[in-house]
Amino acid sequence: MLPRHITTAFALILSIVAFNPQPAPAFEANVLNSVVSVLPNWLRWKQADSKARMPDAPEGTAVAILAGGYLITNAHVLGSAKEVDIRLNDGKLVAVQIVGRDLRTDLALLKAPEDLPLLPPSAIPSLGSDVCSVGNQFGLGLSVTCGVVSAVHRTGTGFNVVEDFIQTDATVNPGGSGGALVNTNGQLVGMVSAIFTKNSDSNIGINFAASTPLLMRVATDIRDHGRVMWGRSGLRVGALSIDQRRTVSGAKIIHIEPDGAAQRAGLKSNDIIVQVGDRRIIKPTDATSAIALYRPGDKILIIYQRPDKRGGERRETTLLLAP
Repeated sequence: MLPRHITTAFALILSIVAFNPQPAPAFEANVLNSVVSVLPNWLRWKQADSKARMPDAPEGTAVAILAGGYLITNAHVLGSAKEVDIRLNDGKLVAVQIVGRDLRTDLALLKAPEDLPLLPPSAIPSLGSDVCSVGNQFGLGLSVTCGVVSAVHRTGTGFNVVEDFIQTDATVNPGGSGGALVNTNGQLVGMVSAIFTKNSDSNIGINFAASTPLLMRVATDIRDHGRVMWGRSGLRVGALSIDQRRTVSGAKIIHIEPDGAAQRAGLKSNDIIVQVGDRRIIKPTDATSAIALYRPGDKILIIYQRPDKRGGERRETTLLLAP
């Protein structure tokens, strides 16, 4: 019997061939041509500014995200570089424009002078489903590794202020940041963003990809506005006490902005948020990241518990996110 990672790769290739039966290699046409190697021109700006911060790896990866030549990558891949080249799957080098960076999510948007094939976006995947990572590992060029979805909506990892990670055991190494995480239908599940290594360069099977909804949220705003348009919820959240956690999971409201969106929605300090939209909240970073997926002017369903002597009943309200 073949090892699981080989059978998974075969399944991915065969499924894409069935979807698009063209004479050219289907995997290359549908996936590899949508992903590029990223080469920040860090040697030039390092020579010009000796204090400039170099990226963690000399090369990285990006994936086509929007029509018009737009590519998404990690801000840490670029470092402080002001000039960037991409290397296409056929080896051609192309100079691209840095449209903008968002440090809260560690995402950056690039613009190439020509369109690249777009992968269809995927909904949030199910646990245990097969996925493959396509990236420029160690700057050796694009390669494919496969695994499964280990967790979804992962937050609080310590990498970024705003996180909505798909966790996978598909192998990722330095240079793979910014690469595509795709499912067996060739759909874009997320963009590889971080390796959980515990102070080691080795891959221990815990890798994180920013979810496609977060990618689209950030990329669209940077394209349209030059920056991400974050909404104001008018609240801050914190952790529950140990005693509270024995009866409920969620995020406790620790501050309400006077006449802010949360106050207008009827929320109060010490209320416990247990759900945002259709997303269950277990800890404070879950609430912060769930709200961040919405734009100013969006209406958000908030389900919360107001503590009282009986423990509190669950209530719901609509939060109108302020600009």
